[in-house]
Amino acid sequence: MSDKDQPSRHAEGHRFAVCNSQDYTKKGGINMIRFGQETCAKLESALTREWLETNGLGGFASSTITNLNTRRYHGLLVAATRPPVGRSVLLSKLEETLIIDGQRFELSSNQYPGVIHPRGYEYQTEFRLDPFPVFTYRIEGIEIEKSVFMIHGENTTVVQYEFRVLDPESRRRNNDTDFILHSSSLILFEIRPLVAFRDYHSFAHENTALDSQFQAEENLLTIKPYTDLPALHFAHDADELEAAGHWYRNFEYKIERERGFDFREDLFCPFFLKVDLNSRTHFNLIASIEPKDVSRVDGYRQAEIERRRESNLSATAALVTHDDELVTALAVAADAYIVARG
Repeated sequence: MSDKDQPSRHAEGHRFAVCNSQDYTKKGGINMIRFGQETCAKLESALTREWLETNGLGGFASSTITNLNTRRYHGLLVAATRPPVGRSVLLSKLEETLIIDGQRFELSSNQYPGVIHPRGYEYQTEFRLDPFPVFTYRIEGIEIEKSVFMIHGENTTVVQYEFRVLDPESRRRNNDTDFILHSSSLILFEIRPLVAFRDYHSFAHENTALDSQFQAEENLLTIKPYTDLPALHFAHDADELEAAGHWYRNFEYKIERERGFDFREDLFCPFFLKVDLNSRTHFNLIASIEPKDVSRVDGYRQAEIERRRESNLSATAALVTHDDELVTALAVAADAYIVARG
């Protein structure tokens, strides 16, 4: 799976939008980047703003603030198998659906030939870096908050979801802010991982060489579609698992098309997971080239928050006499571009 039309300069694949001063919010003395519904709902504008998570090995996760991929380099887990090179897009994205009494509300957004489908960005009310990417959606009185971060020093991406009821009657009935969702409705959350398993300069296309099988253990799923790429492990705390085994065809990547390169890709869905939101308010998914324990997810999160806090303190300490918000933000962000060689 090679691509003769790969960019001549690696840096061209990783341009990120510069934020204006109004896009910053102070939190703990650090500028927090935030975009509200007025930006997220305007797709043309939202697609010019991108987020990046890195792992210190050359691996990363990235997309736009609406999670509509516009580059071949976008993906939830781009692993550096030979740090800091050997980058492969393993997990491209997650297709997420909230299901209320059988009615489906899709959070995802994709560009297909001539159409955006689904249009999940229309439900998105916020994107912020706090300290890692956080996406907020509101659907039928339910707020969904999704956060994404990488574990430093590992080819591992953690995705966490929190579900809240915004309806005042439900709040009074439950007398809490962290409670079971509407008892009168059947509410499910469905997650479909879409995998690429290809070099990050190339594209994936439907083929018969892909091994569609997966291994299922308690709270752990493993796939290895091709022999020459590492296995991908999904640690999770979902309630249900169902096999899928089908391709999603003709994703289009806007930036690649504008640059005159190939711009279409097919992605494979090996299975989907379901979460019963009538009995819980959180869901966790860990994608990694090593088996992980989902019960440790809160520890992973706290350790990463602490690591970044210390890194931010070091970065800002070097700029104690500088009052330019953009310079301070760039100093804090610089840690993401430091890579350890294997």
